[in-house]
Amino acid sequence: MSVADVNLLRKQPLLSARSQSGSFWNEYTETMPREQLNELHLKRLQALLRYAYDRVPFYHELYKEAGLAPEDIRTLDDFNRYVPTIDKKDLVKAQSADPPWGDSVALSPDYYLYHFQTSGSTGTPLKIPFSLHTQLQYGEQWAYLYWGVGIRPHDSFYFAFPWGMYTGFWSAYWGVRCLGATVISGGGLNSEQRLHQIELLKPTVLVSTPTYALYLAELAKELGIDTSETAIKYTIHAGEPGPGIPTTRQAIEVAWGAKAYELYGVGEAGAIAPGCPDQQGCHFGEDQGYATVLDSSGNPVGPGEVGENVITSYIQMAQPVIKYRTHDLVRAHYDVCSCGRTWLLYEGGVLGRTDDMITIKGTNVYPAAIEYLLSDVPGLSNHYELHVAPGRLNDEVTVKVEPRPGTPAERYVPMEKDLQAVLKAKIGVTINVEVVEPSSLPRYELKAKRFFDHRAKKA
Repeated sequence: MSVADVNLLRKQPLLSARSQSGSFWNEYTETMPREQLNELHLKRLQALLRYAYDRVPFYHELYKEAGLAPEDIRTLDDFNRYVPTIDKKDLVKAQSADPPWGDSVALSPDYYLYHFQTSGSTGTPLKIPFSLHTQLQYGEQWAYLYWGVGIRPHDSFYFAFPWGMYTGFWSAYWGVRCLGATVISGGGLNSEQRLHQIELLKPTVLVSTPTYALYLAELAKELGIDTSETAIKYTIHAGEPGPGIPTTRQAIEVAWGAKAYELYGVGEAGAIAPGCPDQQGCHFGEDQGYATVLDSSGNPVGPGEVGENVITSYIQMAQPVIKYRTHDLVRAHYDVCSCGRTWLLYEGGVLGRTDDMITIKGTNVYPAAIEYLLSDVPGLSNHYELHVAPGRLNDEVTVKVEPRPGTPAERYVPMEKDLQAVLKAKIGVTINVEVVEPSSLPRYELKAKRFFDHRAKKA
């Protein structure tokens, strides 16, 4: 090969089959008409049901008890009507029969490349096996987001993440490997050290939870570092609601002088919903899974309505996940998005969780709805907690929220009254508000704990 040939190769993008200006990682599937998507779903669901029925004792017994055989499912409506849903506790129970995997897996452990687990924040951790195939597919789900927002192989990613047993951003790392970009690990470092690494190594992409990105920016100010002047051009977030909430997205983008995007993932099923490049929410990756959004009675909600996201993964073949209740509340849209994608859009990302719902005088209230309204009161920050305790007649709810740094203490009581009035007007119920001192609420590297339920302790 001549020197000229080598130089020509160096000028070519690593992924030369894709246009450098194109916004689709896989234009064929990302823009597939709904009718064709539904045909694809039916074929894959039929194959998956047969696979799980034949290989996974848990599913074989579940479907046998329901009087269901894979060949009974001839339409998507059949799948939606007759295939029973499962929950995390069902898989945990199946694993407990013979730890660590029990009756939940389809492949021999000889095929497992990684062993992860959920955080256990809502109970016993669910163990998650990853085969090589699963790992590669999880990574590609992130690549849809990276490529769609303009990130390319010449970019470098800084992972502000303590690597451990939780799936977390491991799949985001696999996505960078899929893209062909550079990885810089912040594992094992404290926050100050990470900030100095970002200054020194000049990564262009920050990967973290949204609350940790805001915390890093706060700490940077104390250290005399202007995060908006770093080389960071994109911030990528997962693990909790963030850039889907306009006020949170704006706070991150101002702090870092970058564009903020999110991905909605479910560790046991995949990085299921890459963020919309137009920041409309998250698109469910319909070439790698199937989703329905259901109301409290188990019926599909209409377009634009809120319901629980129930998902099936085509890529988690080691431990299949079929009609899995996520308990995540989403607002479903099936129209073609402004970004050009035909995939199901979760407008605003995850809006809350069914198990975090609070009922106050007959009104259902979700923590994320309160975060949306904090910006309606000038001077309040995004740092808050929601506390629920049993009252004499109804649950009593208190919002603790920090003011922005520099806010005079005499403004605290007026801000409490202002936020209480906003919540009453927008949600329809009276909620207690307490403005606390700046930096008095805890900061988190992983999922932020916002919701504190004190009802069980006093029962």
